[in-house]
Amino acid sequence: MSPADPLHVDYATVPELIELVTYVAESISLEFDRWDEPYVRGPSLYFVVVSGTHVREYADPLGENRWPVDVCEVVTHDLDSFVEAARAVAFERDGAVIVSGDGTVQEQMVRIKSPDTTVTAETDVEYADWMGTKHLSAAESSVREAVLAAVTLSEENGRVTVFEDGEYMDFERNELGGLWRSVE
Repeated sequence: MSPADPLHVDYATVPELIELVTYVAESISLEFDRWDEPYVRGPSLYFVVVSGTHVREYADPLGENRWPVDVCEVVTHDLDSFVEAARAVAFERDGAVIVSGDGTVQEQMVRIKSPDTTVTAETDVEYADWMGTKHLSAAESSVREAVLAAVTLSEENGRVTVFEDGEYMDFERNELGGLWRSVE
């Protein structure tokens, strides 16, 4: 298979994939300069990185909300295209974006179902007072076996949060833009 072949994929490791998604969320947060204005809604993102491709067990389609696969179908193909697609989604669409462990982005955006009470009762999930619905969903989804990580960008203040195994790493906007972080 030649590098020009449209099926050629440059695979990243899962930690590298999560770092790319986090980096793009941070970039979109930093380029928005109206966070302090009242009544202004900033960009909002919710990515769920999964080990497989089937999410029907824990996600429902969210109406007409679609990831622009014509712009970016695989995160690692072209970072500029991924940023362009994520920027459009951050301002114009709602729901979780599903990214498979190989970097493929699913077109249909989804609503992540709340786990049954046995999952949350058996698993410690960290919550903070500042967390809204999207963040609570990301924290709860991160304990699912098929979910590798969830990354959110808050529309309220530009905060970027990475959720893994019910725990989170939180980066307020003034902490963004530093060296790439390892999300081990």
